[in-house]
Parts: sequence; C-alpha cells; structure tokens
Amino acid sequence: MKDGRAPNTTPPRLGEIGLGNYEPYLMNRVMGRYNASIRAEMAKLGLTTPKMRVLAVLSVMDGLLISQLAVHAITEQSTLSRALDAMQADGLVRREADPDDSRATRVFLSNTGRATFEVLWPHMAETYGRMFRGIDEDERHAFLATLKKVHTNIRKHDF
Repeated sequence: MKDGRAPNTTPPRLGEIGLGNYEPYLMNRVMGRYNASIRAEMAKLGLTTPKMRVLAVLSVMDGLLISQLAVHAITEQSTLSRALDAMQADGLVRREADPDDSRATRVFLSNTGRATFEVLWPHMAETYGRMFRGIDEDERHAFLATLKKVHTNIRKHDF
C-alpha cells in the first residue's frame, strides 16, 4: 500500500487524473517544447533530434558502444544506425571496432562533431535555463532527485 490505495482497487482512469496531473504526459510536453525550442538551430546545422542527442551524449561520454549510445541518446537502434551513417558521411562522428570485441563498434565524436555541438550548446543551455526560470535551487534538487528515482524504477539497463 505504498501508493496510498487499498489493495485490489482499480487505479483511477486517465480522465479522472486529468492530463495536467499525469506526469508522463507533462514530461513529454516539456521535452517536446524543449526540442521544438532548439529545432531551428539544429536545422541550421543539419541536425535532427537523434543527431543532436548523439552529439550531446558523445560530448560527455565519447567512444560508447552503439548499443550504449542508443540507450543514452534515447533512440531506437535502427534510427540511430541511419543517423550515424549520415553523421559519419558529414564528418561528425567516426566508428571504430571495439578493441576487445571485433563484433562491437564504438562511436567517437570528430573534431567537426565537437565544433558543431559547441555551436548548438548555447541554444540548448538557454532553453534549459528558461525551463527552470523562477524555480529555486531546493526545488530543482528535489525535482532532480525525484526524476532519478523514477528513472531507477523504470530503467532496463544498469546505466
């Protein structure tokens, strides 16, 4: 009974909760708005959302296995594969065989990819700052702690 409901009761329906009180809906709205806010800048750089996510992830954790990159970039592996093909053709990333497993491939950010991300980052940071305008540090820490707990509850991977 951790959630406050009596055992064997039916959970409330979405209409009873309301979209404005349904956290997954709000999280999707927030991220949709975030992505839309930087879309014009991404387009100027020839980037899509999956490509932007790859650049962002690799700017922090370079040399990931493709399977790890798919998880961190929140992108289906088939979509990621097409994005990586285009990004490699554009000189943004390079792929190398894993030295410990020749069947596995690691992805690295090229100098061009890093420079492209550095052009995009100020726009991402500005949008990020706008998202948290008027929210004090304690609220942000509590929000982040809650998101981390939610992520732990639903994640499939140990990372």
